[in-house]
Amino acid sequence: MAARNLEELKKQYSGASGLDSAKQGPGGPGPGRGRGMHAHGKPKNAKHTMKRLLSYLAIYKIKLIFVLVFMIGSTATSLAGSYMLRPVINNLTDADKTVSERVSYLIMMIAIMLGIYLVGVAFTYMQQRTMLVISQSAIEKIRNDLFDKIQSLPVRFFDNNSTGDVMSRFTNDVDNISMMLDNSVVSLISGTITLIGTLFMMIYTNIWLTMITLVFSPIFILGGSAIGKMSRKYYTSQQEALGAVNGYIEELVSGQKVVKVFNHEHVCVEEFSTLNEDLRNKQIHAQFWGGVMGPIMGNTSQISYSLTAGIGGILCVLRGFDVGGLTIFVNFARHFSMPINTISQQMATIFSALAGAERVFKVLDLDPEPADRENAVSGDNIKGHVILDDVTFGYDPDKTILKNISLYAKPGQKIAFVGSTGAGKTTVTNLLNRFYDIQEGRITIDGVDIRDYKMDDLRRNIAMVLQDTHLFTGTVMDNIRYGRLDATDDEVIAAAKTASAHSFIMRLSDGYNTMIEGDGANLSQGQRQLLNIARAAVSKAPILVLDEATSSVDTRTERHIEHGMDRLMKERTTFVIAHRLSTVRNANAIMVLEHGQIIERGDHDDLLEQKGRYYELYTGKKELD
Repeated sequence: MAARNLEELKKQYSGASGLDSAKQGPGGPGPGRGRGMHAHGKPKNAKHTMKRLLSYLAIYKIKLIFVLVFMIGSTATSLAGSYMLRPVINNLTDADKTVSERVSYLIMMIAIMLGIYLVGVAFTYMQQRTMLVISQSAIEKIRNDLFDKIQSLPVRFFDNNSTGDVMSRFTNDVDNISMMLDNSVVSLISGTITLIGTLFMMIYTNIWLTMITLVFSPIFILGGSAIGKMSRKYYTSQQEALGAVNGYIEELVSGQKVVKVFNHEHVCVEEFSTLNEDLRNKQIHAQFWGGVMGPIMGNTSQISYSLTAGIGGILCVLRGFDVGGLTIFVNFARHFSMPINTISQQMATIFSALAGAERVFKVLDLDPEPADRENAVSGDNIKGHVILDDVTFGYDPDKTILKNISLYAKPGQKIAFVGSTGAGKTTVTNLLNRFYDIQEGRITIDGVDIRDYKMDDLRRNIAMVLQDTHLFTGTVMDNIRYGRLDATDDEVIAAAKTASAHSFIMRLSDGYNTMIEGDGANLSQGQRQLLNIARAAVSKAPILVLDEATSSVDTRTERHIEHGMDRLMKERTTFVIAHRLSTVRNANAIMVLEHGQIIERGDHDDLLEQKGRYYELYTGKKELD
């Protein structure tokens, strides 16, 4: 396999299809089609993104008022301490006073300045501590909102988006936001207060020197704006490239066995190097433009500082300006440029955070699953009478997957779907769970349209056993109980016995208290599947869906699993999807799907007598595609 180029990799792991398609209705791509969430170019509206971020801080208005008071107090004490140098220097240079008078005055002023600075330290401590509480509380809420949104998004979103890129939004992007709220917001507000206070003190000290200092302000502003525009663009690109790298790593690590089996290590290394090089280039640009702002602004401020000091010296000689006044003015001039430099240096963090925030907000702005209809029906007493009435559906509006599907199933019946890969078998079960909504036709359970049921109640009444097992970190007992969280230990054990899982569980080191590691890495495939069946059993759902539940295990294990499933299917409405036709021989009805249509239906014997497509598949005269 040849390594893909950068554009192909970017499209797959941070492609444009992801978030946009996740907003669509049933017409978007189907499972596994799109692969990423891509933010194009620079933030579309940095001002709106910043305003939205600050809205998370606005919840803590009272604490923010205290932070503002502490900031003002810290700035005021700093400026007051600096201004007190003026009388100290003037007193020390006053030839009319004796040495003892000068020393006494100096000691008194040092004591007063020490008190002022100690108060300033207390203000700064309270400001930083309170702001950290506010910012981390805001980050906690952002994470909660993002996680809540992930839980409410439709299955389409997870079909269309890379897990690694989604994780990058939880980690890298939220961490960048945290850095900004912890440091940059404080620097912006504190810097603004310092600028205003320093400007007032400069005007009070000497209006002419103030005007000279202000001449350089447009240079700071225009230079910062130009560099900031470049920084914002590259920091957004950096976050996208980082999401693509994370997505690629996540997929390759989880599929490492497949990579090794097909000897694709060298291809993976080459593709990762391509993505990594792209990330490196974008990080170089982002860090350069973010880092160059501080030195440029610093050197500009030094020119302003030197010019102010030189002209101030001339005023002292020719216009009688006091030395103490010149000293504190030069200090204030340095104070005046420091906030601008600090804010300039924080712009890198701010732009990185804004790029990350925009990616987070894109997820938060996605449409959740459709809300329950008004007067939605409770599913407390569902029996399991399922009817598909002339159902037509397509993941893409231009490509129909299912065409006019109709069938009926009642409690205790086993309905099987067979057919070629891509015929639409799994799609039927996706529609039954309302992972996707149909475009035409109607699906009813106990005579009620599934769209009229409460979503939670509908899915609570449908248990699924999938080909791909997934076990959570925790004990065997916890994993089985996941099917119904209020199940007692006795019910969990009974479900395990129903699924033929009890005997192997008791042979584990700690029985039902054995810890599951790495998605069941310490269990065999068949054991993991038996736990999945036990999970479905403990749910007591009246409708059961078995999607290729035994296709990845050996024949002996398959028979063992089938014993568990047979007990599980009693008195339940069961839908079975299988490639191994031997597993559906005892089905009440077998639906043969081809190209999204039911071309044959009947039980095993009837379909063999017809000598049609099922007969060809079963006898091996024509293999499944």
